[in-house]
Amino acid sequence: MNIPLAHPHLSEATSRFLAGKHQAFIGGKWVDAVSGKTFETFDPGSGRVIAKVAECDAADVDKAVAAARAAFESGPWSRATGSERARMMWKLAELIEQNAAELSELEALNNGKPVPNVRSFDLMLSCESLRYTAGWATKITGETIALSSAPKMHAFTVKEPIGVVGQIIPWNSPIMMACWKLAPVLATGCTAVLKPAEQTPLTALRLGQLIQEAGIPDGVVNIVPGFGPTAGAAIAAHPDVDKVAFTGSGEVGRLIIQAATGNLKKVSLELGGKSPVIVFPDADVDVTVPGAARAIFTNSGQVCAAGSRLYAHKRVFDRIIAGVAQEAKKIRVGHALSEGTQMGPLVSKDQLERVSGYLEQGENDGATVVTGGGRIGNEGYFIEPTILTDTRPQMSVIREEIFGPVLCAMRFDDDDLDAIAKEANRTMYGLAGSVWTRDLGIAHQMVRKIRAGTVGVNVHSSIDPALPFGGFKQSGWGREKGRDVIDLYTEVKSVVMAL
Repeated sequence: MNIPLAHPHLSEATSRFLAGKHQAFIGGKWVDAVSGKTFETFDPGSGRVIAKVAECDAADVDKAVAAARAAFESGPWSRATGSERARMMWKLAELIEQNAAELSELEALNNGKPVPNVRSFDLMLSCESLRYTAGWATKITGETIALSSAPKMHAFTVKEPIGVVGQIIPWNSPIMMACWKLAPVLATGCTAVLKPAEQTPLTALRLGQLIQEAGIPDGVVNIVPGFGPTAGAAIAAHPDVDKVAFTGSGEVGRLIIQAATGNLKKVSLELGGKSPVIVFPDADVDVTVPGAARAIFTNSGQVCAAGSRLYAHKRVFDRIIAGVAQEAKKIRVGHALSEGTQMGPLVSKDQLERVSGYLEQGENDGATVVTGGGRIGNEGYFIEPTILTDTRPQMSVIREEIFGPVLCAMRFDDDDLDAIAKEANRTMYGLAGSVWTRDLGIAHQMVRKIRAGTVGVNVHSSIDPALPFGGFKQSGWGREKGRDVIDLYTEVKSVVMAL
């Protein structure tokens, strides 16, 4: 174990976990990868190795799917009632809260997100996702159908769990995404094979220990750390997986769709975004400036719904840009475990190179750097909160998802709402967007004109377990969270009885 020298005082629980063996979780047992291989996982704040983790591949996925199938069809899980499943979900949420200090440190160390942010946002939403979705476990119902062609028939529908679900989660909010994905699996009575991102496997593995402690039966949740082209591809193509749920890039999403055609498994996708923040001249600047800053700089901009394209009316453009730039300069960038840190590093060297490449390309294309634009230090993967102006629609920084703390700003002088919406919608994505105005008429009209799964008015992309989340266009398929997520994990069966 190689903890960053500047942060030697991790809690005893975190140090003990890091010093342990990090295996796969299959059928209720902790096991090495079949190949015996391991891979290194890093602290992005220092670039140093903090643990070695079992490197699973197709052979391990086979074992995990078999365990999940057995638990779904013949184990105690197949006989559990909705209320029993809900009680286990509540127990898991309680255990997350009880171990919040350790989980926060692990997430901060492996992902780079500051400890207070993990505690107040990621872990809070993890618990609330489990508790909210647990409420649906006892409310999964069908309906009675009055048949028009056969009045002497009694017809009704039932909803049944879809079966074994492969779940592939991203690195930007690891434990929150694990709970986000697992909650509907547990509520509906499905079983799961979960692959955490190779950059951030640690909190998913610690969650596996808590799943055991919560009394969730063996095989219901299986965790296979590994790489996308091996473990992830094996999950997507596996003939005994009934559904794949994926959050990540559009490029990988397309590969999953192709792999899923083998047995025509169901697929849900939560992909990228290039979300617009549209500021009208009557907007409350004191509300808009910090709101726009949060929309892009939260989690170092590594948020799929980040407000990365700012459109501000020419009458307020300069004030908004000056205000957001001031907010950017105030952000305390540092190691995720350091007291007072507000923004941590990017997750990896690859991500640092990706974001730096976009910034270089933007400048080459004629964009102006208002603030930021460079790497911070030589250790870890830190980059400055950045604002680019003089950007144009054809630039790569406008068209493509950067996934970093980079705001691309443009002014508009058109009062035609259709024209403004057309510009905001000029993207292959449609995940989120926001409108900043005091005029309710403009707000209501723009909400209907923006083609995105979530639209905020004087707020950007609020996340809540009760609120459906997903995107239009190439931002994905299906809606997670809320009542809608139950439909993603159940099949409808029609029953007809002759009287």
